[in-house]
Amino acid sequence: MFGYGFYDVFIIAGILGLHYFLSTRNSVYWGGFIPLLFVVWRTWLLIDGSESFLSYVLMLILGLAFLIGGWYKGRVDLQNKIKQELDKMKSHDLK
Repeated sequence: MFGYGFYDVFIIAGILGLHYFLSTRNSVYWGGFIPLLFVVWRTWLLIDGSESFLSYVLMLILGLAFLIGGWYKGRVDLQNKIKQELDKMKSHDLK
């Protein structure tokens, strides 16, 4: 699994899409669920002996960079959506 084959790309894209969706929810903690699962999964692989320490660190940094970037983008998009809704409400109140 996750040998970056044809189906693995779709699985990773689905996980990143789910992560973005959870990051745009009102609670900040939903966006931290997928990164937490990622850290647990990678740590389990290290403890199990399936990978070396160097690959663990590199994949953890790379994966968390994508996940934290997606979380940040989701939070910014949520704030923009809230701002647009407030602007829309203010414009209707002025009429």
